[in-house]
Amino acid sequence: MILEGRTAIVTGGGSGIGRAGSIAMAREGATVVVTDRDAAAAAATVGLIANEGGRAEPVQLDVTDDRAIVSVIDDVARRLGRIDILHNHAGIQVAGSLDEVRASDFDRSWAVNVHAQFVACQAVLPVMKKQGRGVILNTSSNSGVFLDRAMTAYITSKAASITMTRQIALDVARFGIRINALCPGWVDTPFNDPYTKQLGGRKSLENAIANIVPMGRFATPEEIADVILFMVSDRSSYMTGHALVADGGESLAGGTNQGDATAVAAGF
Repeated sequence: MILEGRTAIVTGGGSGIGRAGSIAMAREGATVVVTDRDAAAAAATVGLIANEGGRAEPVQLDVTDDRAIVSVIDDVARRLGRIDILHNHAGIQVAGSLDEVRASDFDRSWAVNVHAQFVACQAVLPVMKKQGRGVILNTSSNSGVFLDRAMTAYITSKAASITMTRQIALDVARFGIRINALCPGWVDTPFNDPYTKQLGGRKSLENAIANIVPMGRFATPEEIADVILFMVSDRSSYMTGHALVADGGESLAGGTNQGDATAVAAGF
């Protein structure tokens, strides 16, 4: 198993990609601390891991609370003795163009998608420096590498996450710490529920995805979990400061994703 004996913390591990990644890491031998603002969702992920014979524990965590982030990281380091992997996955999506997004919503997007990642990276740094090694993975989005209609707050935060990741990678490489950004495209998770409702149902969203993603479909969470395993394991041991895009070719087509999905489903 490629993560045997390692300890991982995952934020936003209660559903979707965060859940799939947590399960995959546990399956490969890691002890996974699954955090989520929804305590029941975190516990459900841990239950799935336990059913497979893996090791995990649930922790309720709201990543907008800086002190709570630091407390969780300090507690895990003290109790488990080390932190080998930090996957900052918790995120939110705030839609709207410049004239539609309120400043408070922009700040909320920044708080979860950028600020919380910064706080967690800063909190885990002393632990990983002492160990002489560690891996951090920040979830961004393919929206962070190309433009996206009517997604000002989301695009800004995800692009900032990538730039922050690259800068931190430059600063911490000498300590044996790697940090990269995960940039998924359309993945079949509850994160898409607002669009499903907006477009009038699942079939309409599937039709939109078929038109804007060259591979013609969503990714499954498990497909993205395989990417996560590569990025947090020694299989990517010489890779740092990289934004790895897994989006079925959408960014290659130069399209804009969420905004275009709405447009395609509406027939324009």
